Amino acid sequence: MRTFLQWLLRRQLSILAEKISSSPDKKAVEKALSRLLARVRSGHKKKTLRLSFPLQEGKYIIFSDQHKGARDEADDFRGSACNYRDALDHYFQEGFHFINLGDCEELWKYTPEQVLEKNQACLQAEKRFLDRNQYSRVFGNHDLEWKFPFQVNRYLKPVFGSGLKIYEAILLETGYRSRNYSIFLTHGHQGDRRSDGNGLSAWVVAAIWTPIQRYLQISLNTPATSFALTDKHNIIMHDWSAAQSDLLFISGHTHHPVFASMDHMDRLGRDLHQAAATGDQEKIRRIQSALEQKKVTFSGKQAYRAPQKPSYFNTGCCCFSDGDITGIEIEGGLIRLVKWTSGKNKALRQVLEEAPLSAVFDSLRGA
Repeated sequence: MRTFLQWLLRRQLSILAEKISSSPDKKAVEKALSRLLARVRSGHKKKTLRLSFPLQEGKYIIFSDQHKGARDEADDFRGSACNYRDALDHYFQEGFHFINLGDCEELWKYTPEQVLEKNQACLQAEKRFLDRNQYSRVFGNHDLEWKFPFQVNRYLKPVFGSGLKIYEAILLETGYRSRNYSIFLTHGHQGDRRSDGNGLSAWVVAAIWTPIQRYLQISLNTPATSFALTDKHNIIMHDWSAAQSDLLFISGHTHHPVFASMDHMDRLGRDLHQAAATGDQEKIRRIQSALEQKKVTFSGKQAYRAPQKPSYFNTGCCCFSDGDITGIEIEGGLIRLVKWTSGKNKALRQVLEEAPLSAVFDSLRGA
């Protein structure tokens, strides 16, 4: 019966999940992001943080959207927990600063007590970075409770210690060719009418969606599998970032990885155009095969859209249904999109995209 219901209801539940998960409005998103960026730049220290780093020396790993749950059938993180811990072990040993970019815990479905009890190993793996003063955490819409000091003091500080601070935005600042450049980081839910502190959406997820998901054991992970929704939101955030000066924008929220304003389908489309121009038939066949494989996942994707500026990056998420996690690295003057996937004994790191920050900065200025 459960298998039959999974087959019968998957599409309908996917549509429902889309309707309750996101509704980005371009003007609202741009206004919210502009206001938040202005707060950071003005030196407003409440819920914002500014960090400076030399271009060639900064070492940051940025993950978001773990959605840690109670390790039951409704918990999207349970399949990724081992890969996540292995990744954190690597970055801790390599001396990275860990920026946790929101939706770290899934508090629309579960209580803080349930989540913290079931995720002690992952939380302790994060705490090591804080103990070394290399941990910065941002709240998202699914862990909005961490916006409030009372909740943080009650639940998180007993785990992390009194030094823990929760931010809404972080600004990384560096210099290149006698100019100052900024990397603006926030979760990305700001201005999203169904995510930006909307109690109704949270109630629908907790009271209706979670019991259904728990029984049917379906992990739709809507933002990762419904590209029509995330395409709109990512384009809005790209367009806002492209209007800024000397700034890169890194967000999470949509669960869809973006590197230098291009997602995987955009890059395949670009590569296909280039292969056709050179007449490389083998490369054309290979890319067309990859596009065919991605056709279902990216159903609803708009036509290939060449970005104006490589100003927007998205971490993806740490709760893909196959257990993979994605994130953004900054190290040695390079910025990378990386994926950690299951191996025989431990998770394996794969670099999906990489570019010198200097080249990205040059591109921002049209050089």
